[in-house]
Amino acid sequence: MATDQRPPAIALMGPTASGKTALALAWAERLGGEIVSVDSALVYRGLDIGAAKPDPAERARIPHHMLDLRDPWQTYSAAEFAERAHAEVVAILARGRVPILAGGTGLYFRALLQGLSPMPAADPAVRAAIAAEAAAHGWPVLHARLAEVDPAAAARIRPGDAQRVQRALEVHRISGRGISDWQRQPRPRVRLPCRVLKLAIAPRERRLLHARIEQRFDAMLAAGFLEEVRRLRALPELQAHPAPLELPALRAVGYRQAWEHLDGAADRAAFRDRAIFATRQLAKRQFTWLRGQLDLRWFDPEADAGRLQRAIAAFLGHEHGRCR
Repeated sequence: MATDQRPPAIALMGPTASGKTALALAWAERLGGEIVSVDSALVYRGLDIGAAKPDPAERARIPHHMLDLRDPWQTYSAAEFAERAHAEVVAILARGRVPILAGGTGLYFRALLQGLSPMPAADPAVRAAIAAEAAAHGWPVLHARLAEVDPAAAARIRPGDAQRVQRALEVHRISGRGISDWQRQPRPRVRLPCRVLKLAIAPRERRLLHARIEQRFDAMLAAGFLEEVRRLRALPELQAHPAPLELPALRAVGYRQAWEHLDGAADRAAFRDRAIFATRQLAKRQFTWLRGQLDLRWFDPEADAGRLQRAIAAFLGHEHGRCR
């Protein structure tokens, strides 16, 4: 069998707070690589502290891509992500460097590596109408409406998952077909011109991840997370929006809870507890998605450091495997 001669790339997947960012930086420095963020919160300008966006010093050390692409009142689809990220990977390879795809957004990884089913494009007017209905009646009511027109989608989507309920209803209203029908269609994709080592980075013990989540959130608070959300709330475009908490950017964990806290819906202690709980729930969903990926190799970033190093070196080959 012929050896795959395509250049290498590394995909570092994992739940939030698992240590992906530190590993991506370390391996990018070691290999002469560049980092492609695969995170749906990091595409938004102004979501910095609460989204754990690489800071200026980290971005000065290593080139980063797919950051700060949209304002927080705008949307950004997985299809848009895949198209631009593909172009970034091609450009990195053309520079003779190693692309390191790092993040925790499973849909973005799927769009880039596997392709997406054909789907109607977003319609801002339809989306706004659905958001207004949700503001008036609540997302459980809209989930019930989804169950009437697309039972398969409603069975898969939680009533509280506003983003996915909204998208499923939007697709049906635009096309007259359920999103589950669209998702059964073949997935066209433009194959990346590289071979990809897919790694899941996560502590073996869930309690360790929970501790990291709590510690990181407290560090975010100390770094000024609430002040960051106050700045977002002061933006005229968000002040004028009829339902800002329905925007994809503000659905990011921590931001919704901080916004509600600043609205007076919860005191500081309750806000902290709710944000940490929401982050744990995100990690749980990320684990569920990761377990469904058949060609993924799992590593604990601390306990398996040596084994991880050997796996990456073997994949890259002798030349890339050496320290630079």
